[in-house]
Amino acid sequence: MFPVFFKRFFLAVCFVLSAGFFLSAQTNFKLKYENSAVYAGIDIGSKGVKLSVLEIGRNAQKSGAFNVLKDTSVNTDFISFTQSSYQNTLNGLTRLYDAALKQYKIPAENIFTVVSSGIKIQADKEDKVSWINQLISAFRANISEPDRKVPVIDVVEEARLSHLGIVPDTRRYTTFLIDIGSGNTKGGYFPNGNTKELKLFQLSWGTKSTTNAAEKRCDEDKSLANYNRQLGRVLLGAENSEIVYAVNESGAYPMSDNIAFSGGIAWSLANLVYPELIDNSVVPVSYEDLVKFNEKLFSNYAAVSDSAILKTITDPSLDKAAIAKEIKRVNQVFDQRALMAGTGLLLKIMRQFDGVWEKKQFFLVKNGQVGWISAYVDKNINK
Repeated sequence: MFPVFFKRFFLAVCFVLSAGFFLSAQTNFKLKYENSAVYAGIDIGSKGVKLSVLEIGRNAQKSGAFNVLKDTSVNTDFISFTQSSYQNTLNGLTRLYDAALKQYKIPAENIFTVVSSGIKIQADKEDKVSWINQLISAFRANISEPDRKVPVIDVVEEARLSHLGIVPDTRRYTTFLIDIGSGNTKGGYFPNGNTKELKLFQLSWGTKSTTNAAEKRCDEDKSLANYNRQLGRVLLGAENSEIVYAVNESGAYPMSDNIAFSGGIAWSLANLVYPELIDNSVVPVSYEDLVKFNEKLFSNYAAVSDSAILKTITDPSLDKAAIAKEIKRVNQVFDQRALMAGTGLLLKIMRQFDGVWEKKQFFLVKNGQVGWISAYVDKNINK
């Protein structure tokens, strides 16, 4: 049986999403609670745009009374900063906003739109900040809301909100949370017994930015073998220039018992490596397990398909259809090269905590997408 920590992790994701209205007969959602409210939040991230809609019961933060009504995304690869990725992001953002407004009947004043810190970090690196401003202006024009707030969240605040939105209160001061996004990695912990003073951990590397860097090094040789070789060099450079220093500077090793990873790659690995734990929102993981899986991604990628994974499941009580559906989702979001990049980056970070004398507990969080933005919305609707 899993410890209470796993169950509480899921319940802690109740600082939930964008600001709401009391339910009416117009909604088509299956609701669970009395006197509840529906909220919607849109996160413009490095890889794409995410829309989350939740029903929140009274005292949700204390009781965990929330119900995920809708969680969808459009993959647009905004941080490639090409005209096509820009247009796809604008179209996806407008479409998801219209869905929240018209299909789900959420008033405009109760829909939050936020730009994640990963976009800003990558834009600063490539001198592309004007692309963010242009996107926001075009979006406002598309929806005829010239005064709509679309803030770009600071990396420190995003990391703090992620911790508040994902980690349960019972593990608040013993957990180091690391969110591996598309464009960057951020996280931290609270060393002084309060939630105002976050010790920040950040890297300018994420799953997509690592993939892009490796692909740029491939030149004319686009083979998988060359990509794997160049990826190793990119990751080694990231380890030597940022990862080792960032972990040491954070002071997290002696202060944290639990190292929790969230983000798209954590969700992917949780489903591909531990498909039998489909009903668990948080799963334990070892460094050795991920090393073996990483080798499989390169040498035997066919083994992570839904059909191949289903053949390894012998427990008749498991819902194989649900497992196959989730694995297909993973393979639609991340291709082989992206999985190799994200897993490699996670391993480089994890390696810094895989000590000989003191063993940390590692966890993969599946539901991290309702983390920082949920806490952001919660903070704003309770002002």
